[in-house]
Amino acid sequence: MEYHNPVLLKESVDGLNIKPDGIYVDVTFGGGGHSKEILSRLGPNGKLFAFDQDEDALANALDDERFVLINENFRFIKRFLRFYGVKSVDGILGDLGVSSHQFDVAERGFSTRFDAELDMRMSQKNDLNANRVVNEYDEANLKRVFLDYGELKNAPVLARTIVQAREERPITTTDDLKEVLAKFLPERVRNKILAQIYQAIRIEVNQEMDVLKEFLEQSLEILNKGGRLSVISYHSLEDRLVKRFMKNGMFEGEPERDFFGNFSVPFKTVGKLIVPNNEEIKLNNRARSAKLRIAEKI
Repeated sequence: MEYHNPVLLKESVDGLNIKPDGIYVDVTFGGGGHSKEILSRLGPNGKLFAFDQDEDALANALDDERFVLINENFRFIKRFLRFYGVKSVDGILGDLGVSSHQFDVAERGFSTRFDAELDMRMSQKNDLNANRVVNEYDEANLKRVFLDYGELKNAPVLARTIVQAREERPITTTDDLKEVLAKFLPERVRNKILAQIYQAIRIEVNQEMDVLKEFLEQSLEILNKGGRLSVISYHSLEDRLVKRFMKNGMFEGEPERDFFGNFSVPFKTVGKLIVPNNEEIKLNNRARSAKLRIAEKI
């Protein structure tokens, strides 16, 4: 399988502060770039578990006795690590978002560049796909998807237009969807708006925000004291959740104060926000929106 270069490779793995005999998890295996780098820093007694729900990624499994690849969504990280007898780990790395491979395979329906069936599932095991969202969701739910996950101000009219159009005939391909929404796609901002629309549908199909919350909460549970969490996000919705959770261990509200009035927080952030340099962006366009945050469990 053709996978592009891993984003912020050195920086994200450096952030794990790897111990040679430690146990680590790469929750977004993909082409295996981050996993290979982690393994290169582990000794003979170290262990790496990797997750990827996409069956295509299994072709990239690494032949190393220290390595285990689990074909599941990382929202189940705690359950599947326990299946392997692991209750706690020393570091967790997550490179969120869609892999370059998924964008480049036309029939997966992730890319605005190709015409394809409306799918957008990261795992073919999922029942919900983009076709069902576009053709079965009522107007209120479509509006919610475009507003919450695409941050589109014209979400109400987009939803109404889709509902009206599908009464004439089903919207089954990405080109059908573009045609239905053509009047909302002026040439100068066409790609930007299409990307927001696709992002919104994709997040809904794959429950990405719920998955991220579940993953972060479980990461806190299974990390050893001093263990590191290294997360690369690609859009503001993800980054806000990661930033807030690393800051105070919560997604909403404020953490409790101790007897002296100090906030009781589970993490300390490590360094500042890291973004790719111009050289990396030139080599890998996917990196342009990447943001890396690192935290250590207290």
